[in-house]
Amino acid sequence: MRVISGEWRGRKLIAPKNDATRPTADRTRETLFSMLASRLGSFEGLYVADLFAGSGALGIEALSRGAAQCLFGEQDREAIDALRKNLAALGAAGRAEVRAGSVLALGPAPRSFDLLLLDAPYATGAGSVALDKLARLGWVDTDSWISIETGEKESVDVAGFAIEAERKVGKAKLTLLRAD
Repeated sequence: MRVISGEWRGRKLIAPKNDATRPTADRTRETLFSMLASRLGSFEGLYVADLFAGSGALGIEALSRGAAQCLFGEQDREAIDALRKNLAALGAAGRAEVRAGSVLALGPAPRSFDLLLLDAPYATGAGSVALDKLARLGWVDTDSWISIETGEKESVDVAGFAIEAERKVGKAKLTLLRAD
């Protein structure tokens, strides 16, 4: 696994050794960030949340491309260790906050996020459930972009959000949403 673009382009990332997390494939990440770049223009100065973060590859990619800050949410201990090692190796710890625990247990947001990246376990619906809850807790505003990665046959339907784009990449489906 490598950073696709930006300041840390080509740098290797480590993934947890257990099977509790499923790292987003490089090709899927590349497709996602291409979809986002065509809509956002730039990642400069964005406040990003990488939820169900695993190794942190999605949030790290956003930081590499210029995001100001990223909050990482993850509950698996081995994934958190890999995430912290990745942030330290890149010198990114100062632009990152790691919250250990369930994404569904996150409380009110310190502020709304420009970009939320949700890569929940496939076939659980947890990404949609989390987005619904986080929207009620102030994590999302009308200018926020949300990405939910699911299995290719899953659908995303969250009240108050419109699907802006969907793309299948291998066994994954990327869904970009905006608040209605």
